[in-house]
Amino acid sequence: MEIQIEHQPRQERLNELGVYKWDIWRKEVSKFPWTYDSQETCYFLEGDVVVTPDGRQPVQMGKGDLVIFPAGMSCIWEITSDVKKHYYFD
Repeated sequence: MEIQIEHQPRQERLNELGVYKWDIWRKEVSKFPWTYDSQETCYFLEGDVVVTPDGRQPVQMGKGDLVIFPAGMSCIWEITSDVKKHYYFD
């Protein structure tokens, strides 16, 4: 169960996925546990985050990153600067 990150995807890729039609989620600086019941794909418009999957190394992500979180993954989210992202659950 790996987090997949595409740094600075091309505009064509974002358009193909329909990213700008997805809902937006915002969250202030905080730290909390999370478990993914289904796969989430998201695109960060703002912010910086360190996500630490259970038993794995921390993964850093933020503004300009297209990220896929696998279904079934439990992790800790640590938001180091306020986040704004488009997101979609499969």
